[in-house]
Amino acid sequence: MFYVSMFFQYASQYLKTRFTYRVDTAVEILSDLLNQAVNLIFILVVFGHTTLLSGWNRDEIIFIYGFFLIPYALFSAFFNIWDFNERYIVKGEMDRVLTRPVHSLFQIIMERMELESLFGVITGLAVMAYAGMNLSITFTWYDVLIFIVMVIGGMFIYAGIFLSIATIGFWSDSRTDIMPTMYNISNYGRYPVNIYNKIIQFVLTWILPFAFVGVYPASYFLGRNEWYGYAFLTPVMGIIFFAMAVLLWNTGVKKYRGAGN
Repeated sequence: MFYVSMFFQYASQYLKTRFTYRVDTAVEILSDLLNQAVNLIFILVVFGHTTLLSGWNRDEIIFIYGFFLIPYALFSAFFNIWDFNERYIVKGEMDRVLTRPVHSLFQIIMERMELESLFGVITGLAVMAYAGMNLSITFTWYDVLIFIVMVIGGMFIYAGIFLSIATIGFWSDSRTDIMPTMYNISNYGRYPVNIYNKIIQFVLTWILPFAFVGVYPASYFLGRNEWYGYAFLTPVMGIIFFAMAVLLWNTGVKKYRGAGN
């Protein structure tokens, strides 16, 4: 209950700040929407030249993209750690965080949250609804529960991978370009993995499992029976990767030497 209370206090202060700068908030939301629109247009352009892509039609891939947007939006809202190394390690703000009686990871997540990214959830649901109507997809009451579990699992996969990368800063305070590179790799998860060669499929499934953020869980709702096993592994992979990230974080905090000489 203590951490729940702390979350709402952080969120309240964050919303007060964002409402103070309404134009900046509106511009950020519009920028995100434009970026999502560009990716959607790219899919439409591709299917302007073909009807199927490795057995997937246009609306199925649009549905996958819509699903992908939802866990990604949650990740962006609550795990905005792109500049962790530079801000908390290089500039020494980690010293401040460690003086407080709250878990360091929780503090950083709360300090770096961007709740406006949650608009991506609305966009994703809208895209899924559009594709779902074209595909005549029907849902049962328990599909809602499965959807929530898979979305949370996808968010934890994202969080686990990027938190693990952030922990490198505890051992090396030099600036790296791993975060942007990993972000570019993560974009492969928004498309069916069988359009790639076998090596990339393996990497996106077991090494950097971004396929569990988009195509695998979405396949369940698309009725792709051959992918059901992978779909239901989504929450398991989320727990495993997030638990590994927290373990690395706790170990890294113990190794942290501070910002002094």
